[in-house]
Amino acid sequence: MKISRRTFNTKLAGGLLGVSLLSKSALAYNFDKKNQRKLGVALVGLGGYSKWQLAPALLDTKYCYLAGIVTGTPSKGKEWMRTYNIPKENVYNYDNFDEIAKNSAIDIVYVVLPNSMHADFSIRAAKAGKHVICEKPMAVSVAECDAIINACNKAGVKLSVGYRMQSDPYTNEVKRLVKEKPFGTVQYVSSDAGYYSGGNPNQWRLNKKLSGGGALVNMGVYAIQSNIYGTGTNPISVSAQEFSTRPEYFKDTDETITAQMQFPNGAVGNLFTSHNANANRLFVSFKSGWVELNPCHSYGPLAGRTSEGRGISFPHRSQQLIQMDDFAKHILTGSTNFAPGEMGKRDMIIVEAIYKSIKEGGKTIPLNLGNMGIVSI
Repeated sequence: MKISRRTFNTKLAGGLLGVSLLSKSALAYNFDKKNQRKLGVALVGLGGYSKWQLAPALLDTKYCYLAGIVTGTPSKGKEWMRTYNIPKENVYNYDNFDEIAKNSAIDIVYVVLPNSMHADFSIRAAKAGKHVICEKPMAVSVAECDAIINACNKAGVKLSVGYRMQSDPYTNEVKRLVKEKPFGTVQYVSSDAGYYSGGNPNQWRLNKKLSGGGALVNMGVYAIQSNIYGTGTNPISVSAQEFSTRPEYFKDTDETITAQMQFPNGAVGNLFTSHNANANRLFVSFKSGWVELNPCHSYGPLAGRTSEGRGISFPHRSQQLIQMDDFAKHILTGSTNFAPGEMGKRDMIIVEAIYKSIKEGGKTIPLNLGNMGIVSI
């Protein structure tokens, strides 16, 4: 049955779909290995991403489930309790959030708040002894990224950034081609990530105090990430330019940014990000061939092809589902953490360098990421 977003909520509240969700929630405590229960996840912030992507994905995850919520809106709390069978003792607000430390049913806190609040709640979650997933961008500054990493290390908890694409099979196919070199070495990479923002001019993403930036910190981190995994290494320098065609709408944040990167293996990269244009593509040019993902950064289904005429296709699965299961499995088994905090810090270093380059008229800014022990993919 295909259900539109418009009818999704109505069916959740009272129909067959709602019964189905409650049934899944009631089974959430079961775990299929060694009789160990699934890890309980609490979502902090119940906006659109939590509502439409994370919560539905948590109904089908194998290693974790939706155990609790944190919201500043009591009516949302009641709605989510009914929809997902969440017990009252697992519902918190922003003031009593620290009480979550006493709740053994919650193992992971997923911070899904405006960017300026990421550091505060990630650090508080770590101090409460909970593992942390911090939605991208990790924070609004490198200093805040360091504070989150230090807090998690001190508390002995695991940390991940909400980079869903790191778990996506299309992303990993590009990584494979870069690593195994069937087309030779990478010479050029280009990534575009953006969308047209024509809605509420008062939304928090257009408020720099809340967002920390505009298109670059929102969509640009996808392009930064794909340029890096598209070359298999961190950039050694970046230069950038910014322009705006709708200054009356983008009064406080960047609308469109282009950037150029140099990589230690000799490859060059181009980046485009915007809140004023739909852009969703990755192109990697090798010495004797190429690979393209288009669409590349969206929730899927994605699509790809190579210079050999071969299409790249994988069965569609929720990226959020795979992402959260990967992190829960990392906690339970010690498997790879595909999006560690150091990755979020690396990207914020690049973001700050891009803004610095723009401020200095497009000057090339050197990057020393290879000497900092920061992951390259």
